Amino acid sequence: METSPSDVLVVGATGSVGRLAVEESLRRGHRTRALVRSSRRARDLPADAHVVVGDLTRAETLAEAVDGVDGVVFTHGSHGGARDAELVDYGAVRNVLQALGDRPARIALMTSIGVTRHRPALDWKRRGERLVRASGRPYTIVRPGWFDYNDPDQLSLVMLQGDHRQSGTPADGVISRRQIAQVLVDGLTSPAAERKTLELVAERGPAPADLDPLFATLRTDTQGELDAVLDPDNMPLSQEPDTVQQDLAYLGHRA
Repeated sequence: METSPSDVLVVGATGSVGRLAVEESLRRGHRTRALVRSSRRARDLPADAHVVVGDLTRAETLAEAVDGVDGVVFTHGSHGGARDAELVDYGAVRNVLQALGDRPARIALMTSIGVTRHRPALDWKRRGERLVRASGRPYTIVRPGWFDYNDPDQLSLVMLQGDHRQSGTPADGVISRRQIAQVLVDGLTSPAAERKTLELVAERGPAPADLDPLFATLRTDTQGELDAVLDPDNMPLSQEPDTVQQDLAYLGHRA
């Protein structure tokens, strides 16, 4: 059963998934805030969205964005190498969580299928996941397959765990951007989705009318653990950069 409409912030609101997440959040009746870097980039967003300007790489600019929200959907993503991934994929999660402070807010975070396969950019996405788990907040973490590589009749959602598909090609799975947005927004209110991490792909068949039965089949992440319940143990905390360890300790202390 879904909870009542809430105040939702969409991070990465002008991106290809973010715009759809804004639309889906509004459709669900949520009071929806769209975080953008400049107001010019918000022209194509729905008129009912409340636009707030902030820089994801600077936590001090995010106070207005997070004020009063009780749900955050992260759809942001970098387009460059490891340095951009550190600043955006990881840094945005850290900065928003720090800006939230003690405000209660549920998190829906989009990363990527294959995120546990060691690559510099993927490692930063995985570190972003770890920040969310360390924060102690309720969350759903979605690792989608390849965006919009699905055929028109390929809408039957499949939720996987363990991150076993790591070819780095569409053979790992495909999914529409719109369905990614729907799963993220649904994760904010579905009790069955709480503290779940999943890889999201689609197979041939109709779209499901209700996501709760799919969420309910998933194993719940272990409280206090940094990685998802079935993830490989291949990124030891002791070998992580000092700054990452400090961020995790800070958020964990506030949990």
